[in-house]
Amino acid sequence: MNLSNPTLALRLASAALMAAGGASALAQAMPGQGTQAPSTPDQAATPPAQIERTPAPGLRIPQQRTAPTGVLQGILFDSAGRPLPGVGVKLEAQGKTTAPEVLSEGDGIFRLLKVPPGLYDLVLTPPGGGSAFRRPDIQISSGDVLSIEVHLSGYKGTQLDAPVPQTQAEVATGRFGGEYKELSRRPDENGAIVAAQTEQPLPPEDLLFQPRPDRWDTEMPNYHRYPEMETPYVLGHWFDPFNRNVLKGDKPLFGKVFFSFTGDAITAIDGRRLPVISGQAASEPGAYGFFGKGGQFFTATTFRTTFELFHGDTLAFRPVDWRIRVTSAANLNYLAARENQIVSPDVRFGTTRFDTHVSLQEAFGEVKLKDLGPNYDFVNLRVGIQQFVSDFRGFIFADEQPGVRLFGNYRSNRYQYNLAGFDFLEKNTNSGLNSFARRGREVAIGNFFMQDFIAKGYTAQVSYHFVRDNGGLHYDDNGFLVRPAPIGTIVRHRIDTSYYGFTGDGHIGRTNITNAFYEALGTDKFNQLAGRETKINAQLAAVELSRDFSYLRFRSSFLFASGDNTPRDNTSSGFSSIVDAEAFAGGEFSFFNREGIRLTGTGVALTANDSFLPDLRSSKDEGQSNFVNPGLYLYNVGADAKLTQTLKVVTNVNFLQFARTQSLIFLLQQNGIPRTIGTDGSIGVIWRPFLSDNIVITGGAAGLVPGLGLRDFFTGQSLFSLFAIIKFQF
Repeated sequence: MNLSNPTLALRLASAALMAAGGASALAQAMPGQGTQAPSTPDQAATPPAQIERTPAPGLRIPQQRTAPTGVLQGILFDSAGRPLPGVGVKLEAQGKTTAPEVLSEGDGIFRLLKVPPGLYDLVLTPPGGGSAFRRPDIQISSGDVLSIEVHLSGYKGTQLDAPVPQTQAEVATGRFGGEYKELSRRPDENGAIVAAQTEQPLPPEDLLFQPRPDRWDTEMPNYHRYPEMETPYVLGHWFDPFNRNVLKGDKPLFGKVFFSFTGDAITAIDGRRLPVISGQAASEPGAYGFFGKGGQFFTATTFRTTFELFHGDTLAFRPVDWRIRVTSAANLNYLAARENQIVSPDVRFGTTRFDTHVSLQEAFGEVKLKDLGPNYDFVNLRVGIQQFVSDFRGFIFADEQPGVRLFGNYRSNRYQYNLAGFDFLEKNTNSGLNSFARRGREVAIGNFFMQDFIAKGYTAQVSYHFVRDNGGLHYDDNGFLVRPAPIGTIVRHRIDTSYYGFTGDGHIGRTNITNAFYEALGTDKFNQLAGRETKINAQLAAVELSRDFSYLRFRSSFLFASGDNTPRDNTSSGFSSIVDAEAFAGGEFSFFNREGIRLTGTGVALTANDSFLPDLRSSKDEGQSNFVNPGLYLYNVGADAKLTQTLKVVTNVNFLQFARTQSLIFLLQQNGIPRTIGTDGSIGVIWRPFLSDNIVITGGAAGLVPGLGLRDFFTGQSLFSLFAIIKFQF
């Protein structure tokens, strides 16, 4: 049997070369051990080879569920050992053909698919007609992939030469005009291999394999994916993240215990024109109560170091058995404003601020509780400070907080689930990192994911969030009161909220889709704008559709957050999140999402940084959710363009409207505020010069042209922001 043909090697490698299935090929490859000559019609038929079951290997690639049908595949040779093309191949049971006949191809290979389980006669019909060869007692079982090899005696492989037919006696007694050999069957669901006994013993392993004393020391090739631009791998340096080393989890410390270190340096630069109210000590005399100088410059650098120790098989497909991870962060930030009482309520601090903060962003232990099957289904438990995003786009919860999380998957990862509880830490005001003080806010989350829900490629999620915010009195690190918010009747109050959600992400055909719907129900013991206890009943809905055309992706998005129509009644119907970070409708590139807009003459913001929701909170991290707010309608169109392998351009245009303005009218004591917020446009670039996350440079420009509503109570000036984020990672 000649396996040098690439088609044959490809199509039969999974069967004919498994276990004893490669016996014929090995016999030809080893000197002095040729293939046994085929029998003649006068010889007695060779009885079927005995079948044995070899033990299941200790480690193996897991198999999928057993198929209800089987497969017969094989190769046909003439008496001289040459492949036989054009031979009709079919299976018959009780004189009836159970599957369509196929013809052997130019290399003699054939395949019969979806064969029902049963006992069959193999019928081989030479090209051009003539007597068929019949081989009885071919057993096909559910899930079988049976590989065979057949040599037809007397047939020389051309239509001009007549083959030697079987006699009626040969057919009746099961004699076969040639040589039939079972090579192998696919491993069964228990991992055992069913194979015919070999005619020649296999040679020792050291003749078949080249042993390596340590597989972890295998050298990486000098690989160029894009030769004209890519820096090649540098071998032999421990500080090279592409080189195998013990710092990146590529090689074990000992046994199956690995260590991984990740270091990040992230620098953000932001220059913006955002009008701010002049305080009692305005920078210009006589400007009190009006907008002062709104220009601001902000920069911050965060150094994150992650140390991880785990037991498993590197950071690959198989889940780890246990893991310990610690991530620390150090932040340096600088703000330069042009107006007093921006960096602090005390005017003596001037208009600039430099601040530092050190935090612990992750510190958890994780252990695998149970393996649920051979396909890497598992149940894990994680305890400690950990990162968690509760849905696809961060609409409700995205944070790093201490908690307990039970998670896992099922049915070959088609189903995934999380049960988590978090007890919040306070955040540092200027860096957004964790402090070491307890917040007094508890969150419980349960979600369930199902892949291929409606169509292949679309994943659906159902989720439940519960948050209890106990409120309390809290001033931020700059000295501003943020809890309770300094509006309305300032009273400490508790908020209990449940979020019921259905979200989805993926594609249906060629259309990419992301969708979300949330219903928020609960109780605010004393809403400060309503001046009473209120029942919460609010909604959020969002959808994004996109299509890909070569290097372009065109997007269209819509978001609705309900607004409150009657601020002073006992129902709060404006939607507010727990801690959101929406990667939606432009996300970090959008001005309305990126820059927090403070409301004139109040201690709250129209929107917080990294949030689309105009929920009138004093702070997204340190303040409380507020369900008496104007809500939002957002309409978006955008396009992404991958101009080169390393450069991506992102463009977005958003049209924004308030859902209701009654809460703004009541808070600002200003009648007749229109609903139009304005038009938000942005362009951004993402540059990955080495086609990896080791260096990523993001930059862009965003602007907001105010509509009638924003002009009425804020400003008619066009607002803009220029920004850049530079990330280095080891």
